[in-house]
Amino acid sequence: MPTLPDWVLRRETFAAVIVVALAAAIAAALYFSQATTLTIAVAPRDGTEPALIRAYADALKADSANIRLKILSFDDVRESAAALQDGQADLAVVRPDVLLPKNGLTLAILRDQAMLIVSPEGSGITSFPKLAGRRLGIAAHRSADFWLLKNILAYYALTLEGPDGVPASVAVSGNTVRLVAIDGTEAATAIRDKRIDAFVSIIAASAPKARQLVESVRGIGRTGKVDLVDVQDSDAVIERFPRLQAVTVPAGLFGGRPKLPAEDVKTVGASYRLMARTSLSRAVAADVTQHLFEMRTAAAEQTDAAEYVQAPAYDTTVAATSARIPIHPGAIDYFEREQHGFVERYGDTLYLLAALAGGLASAVAWLRQRLASLRRERIDEVTDRLLEITDQARSLRDPDAIAALSVEIDKLAIEVVRDIRRRELDSRTMAAVSIAIETARATVADCRAAAGEKAEAAARVS
Repeated sequence: MPTLPDWVLRRETFAAVIVVALAAAIAAALYFSQATTLTIAVAPRDGTEPALIRAYADALKADSANIRLKILSFDDVRESAAALQDGQADLAVVRPDVLLPKNGLTLAILRDQAMLIVSPEGSGITSFPKLAGRRLGIAAHRSADFWLLKNILAYYALTLEGPDGVPASVAVSGNTVRLVAIDGTEAATAIRDKRIDAFVSIIAASAPKARQLVESVRGIGRTGKVDLVDVQDSDAVIERFPRLQAVTVPAGLFGGRPKLPAEDVKTVGASYRLMARTSLSRAVAADVTQHLFEMRTAAAEQTDAAEYVQAPAYDTTVAATSARIPIHPGAIDYFEREQHGFVERYGDTLYLLAALAGGLASAVAWLRQRLASLRRERIDEVTDRLLEITDQARSLRDPDAIAALSVEIDKLAIEVVRDIRRRELDSRTMAAVSIAIETARATVADCRAAAGEKAEAAARVS
């Protein structure tokens, strides 16, 4: 029967196996506790979102949070949404009315924007139909804002013209609204100079720039008031364009004396959202959402944009997950305080590791028993061979053959000694083996002496 290498049978080998198993368990624990790095697509480059996401990433790093962000910058929100849709990113800044990724779910609203159309009181521009034949100023705008304005005007059967360099002096006819590109700081001057009749800005209504715009236009009127375009049928507009949203500018937002606006103004707008791929785990999505809100104060030290981050509105969990722009279940877990703990998150993995550890322990125990059995079998073989040598020596007459048996006894004795050093044999086994060795040696010695005497006698006779 072939023997196993000595190192396999040593206790050190079993200790090494246990150490390796423990190291594997520790490595698994470290793997699950290390920070998760997510790639986030951010746009537009000249917007407020890049600064917000950078502040958020810095806060995560400074707090040694379990989430890290790798930022991919794009020029337009269509590109950032496409990056999420194409699998280049785990998270993305998305404007749904521009491009809603097929695999995107909302985590939070980074910024709500309202379409504000402002003119001095008395201009008569208080609704979209009143814009017919008027010149509408707009600051350096993005294509997304242009298409939003064009679609809303089309809803009211108005056609948008420009901005394409048409002189402001050229008359505007029919149901056309001429868009005139001007610097945002020159809105009041342009209205005073009759270059435009009103100014449009797609912006967060509570943002400082919105207040500055209203104040500048307010300053050129006699009454110190302004007209804001009201979209009374905003609900119908949203049904027509479901990726937009209804926005209410509360009375008094821009001033309290006199109250400006005097009454709530309904309008429409769009939102910049932080969206995650649908395959992102609920636990990770919940962590991202939690950090976004808990670190808002830290992020606000770098950018005011952090002040406008908010949770998407929903009534029920069913409504949130079945909405036209659905919310990620992980974000809902955070909003409803149903986040999972460590065991709940990694329960399946922990169960698998426990099962593997149990299996490994069983395998080690079986191997140890099997090796012990092999040792016992080998000791039995050695003992049987010693007994065979004892019988065989009595039948031999050749001194050389008897000497060979003596050599074999020594080898078997050495093997037994080595096995004793590897493990503790019970006293009965050791006694039996010792007796077998001594008996074999004595018998071989007697037989060898007898054979030698016979050989000498034969030599004298000859």
